[in-house]
Amino acid sequence: MPSAEKKDFYEVLGVPRDADATAVKKAYRRLAMEYHPDRNPGNKDAEEKFKEASEAYEVLSNPDKRQIYDRFGYEGLKGHGYSGFTNISDIFSSFSDVFEDFFGFGPRRSRSGPSAGADLRYDMEISLEQAAFGAKQEISFDRFNTCATCKGSGSKPGTSPKTCDRCKGTGQVGMSRGFFSIRTTCDRCGGVGKVITDPCADCRGSGKTAEKKTITVKIPPGVDSGSHLRLTGEGEAGERGGHRGNLYVVLHVKPHSFFERHEDDIFCLIPISFPQAALGAEIEVPTLDGKHRLSIPAGTQPGELFRIKNKGIQRLNGFGRGDEIVQINVVVPTQLTDRQRGLLEEFAKTGSQTGESKAKTDSSDKKKGKK
Repeated sequence: MPSAEKKDFYEVLGVPRDADATAVKKAYRRLAMEYHPDRNPGNKDAEEKFKEASEAYEVLSNPDKRQIYDRFGYEGLKGHGYSGFTNISDIFSSFSDVFEDFFGFGPRRSRSGPSAGADLRYDMEISLEQAAFGAKQEISFDRFNTCATCKGSGSKPGTSPKTCDRCKGTGQVGMSRGFFSIRTTCDRCGGVGKVITDPCADCRGSGKTAEKKTITVKIPPGVDSGSHLRLTGEGEAGERGGHRGNLYVVLHVKPHSFFERHEDDIFCLIPISFPQAALGAEIEVPTLDGKHRLSIPAGTQPGELFRIKNKGIQRLNGFGRGDEIVQINVVVPTQLTDRQRGLLEEFAKTGSQTGESKAKTDSSDKKKGKK
């Protein structure tokens, strides 16, 4: 559930919890138009509502952040490094494309400063055993690195970008639209204030080149499908000296051939024979740690459950392990020898296979006045 310190993001935007991306964007557009700072100059309450709506939109419009929020609330987002917006300029910086879509022009910001690299996502399949005990696994993925030839400038070595003739190097141009009067990102230089006239041959002016990166990921014990691992600084390279983005590894636990997972417990179905169920037996059952001796008492019924303590999944960020739940499946033979059939027929005549003999005895005792 969302943190008590924050309003529910769905309530902030006024959308149901199953709202799709279009509905979320439409709701944010309405609130952003209503509370935009240029429409409410000096109104601190409107500014706070604008920031609140923008934070809600940032989370609910991002599938990964939304999944974390739905599952763990705002505290879960903070656990994944999310800190929200600190000022209005951060909002315009994050939603440049969104505001161009909403209002027909971009944010009031310059892109001449450092810019962080994009985050990356990697989906990893792991086994139930790896989820239970943790593991280390090597992965390889593609990402963009700062071009070694031009050092990220995008210009051919020995040359430099030229001052943009449209914005005169400021990275911004003035624009008025209705009740808005705003300076927006220069469409010629993209807010950098400079244009590349002689691009680097290796990166073609982008300042970045593709690379194959291989790293070892440490999987903590107790993870489950949907768990996210954040690897700080393993994402895309930043621009103009900005730091790298992060790599988010999303885990998917593969189905096991024998065990089923129920939170921190594991479940399995063990077949035994009718004589074992009726007379009792000592059997070996598989666990994630190897074989375990399990005592089956006489008279065990089909479907009966036995719990083996501390043989389940390690508790994530906690102590101890879950249990293994063993369900008994009494197997009925499909082929019998003549001797086996004869013995079963003789057993059936006693009526004891369903408790009939005891019931008849109890009835007879009552008629005779026995207690």
